[in-house]
Amino acid sequence: MTPILSKPDRKSATPLSARPEHSAESPVSIHALTVAYHRKPVVWDVDYDAPPQSLVAIVGPNGAGKSTIIKACLGLAPKAAGRVEFWGQPYRAVRKRIGYVPQRESVDWDFPVSALDVVAMGRYGKIGWCKPVSRQHRAAAMECIDRVGLADYASRQISQLSGGQQQRVFLARALAQEADLYFMDEPFAGVDAATERAIVQVLRELKAGGATVIVVHHDLQTVAEYFDEVMLLNMRVVAEGPVSDTFTQDNLVKTYGGRLTLLAEAAEAVARAERGG
Repeated sequence: MTPILSKPDRKSATPLSARPEHSAESPVSIHALTVAYHRKPVVWDVDYDAPPQSLVAIVGPNGAGKSTIIKACLGLAPKAAGRVEFWGQPYRAVRKRIGYVPQRESVDWDFPVSALDVVAMGRYGKIGWCKPVSRQHRAAAMECIDRVGLADYASRQISQLSGGQQQRVFLARALAQEADLYFMDEPFAGVDAATERAIVQVLRELKAGGATVIVVHHDLQTVAEYFDEVMLLNMRVVAEGPVSDTFTQDNLVKTYGGRLTLLAEAAEAVARAERGG
């Protein structure tokens, strides 16, 4: 699909030099970010401030750069231009305050560790690397496993878990980190209904606790139900802001290149949200 290269609807259309400084209160501020692979831009001139204590969906077609933005923020993908700040600071200064849930397909699930071992890895920022996991930290990890409904599977080797259970394990690991900002790359992809409900509940608990969660999301029908804010992305930011204002049929058409057959169900979901039901 040809990326939309026209100017986006909101503040990313304004050059950075003409804008006020990004707020140091924002959990993540993206400044004129461009990411390129083999000199081909994947993300182009993205400017964005995430609001504190919110659930944010990054939505767009395949190849739009959704996962790339997350990876660039975390230093996992090289930046061709621009910078990213967290509460006004570089990533290395605040990395212990940031959690990450990667796509399940990117993980080696055959590694010989138990579900509890994986979750306990989320405590290393508090324990320190190469130090033993104390009883206290192991108990905290076990509490996180229980929160995602996997207490009975804590000792099971991760390769023996179903896809949905594996996703819950990684969610529990992020919880164990006790972060203030979370990036999650398609946590709902390929999971069963029970796991999806568990993930949504955890997201809401994190927000209630003061965290911001930024999620790469592919199901347009649930954006209005699950999230407060949305970034519509197709290489550039087409529109971003509160779901109620931004997740409109017009913006969806701009984001997905006019493929209306892909948007029929999403349009109905938008209409239901606008009707309040």
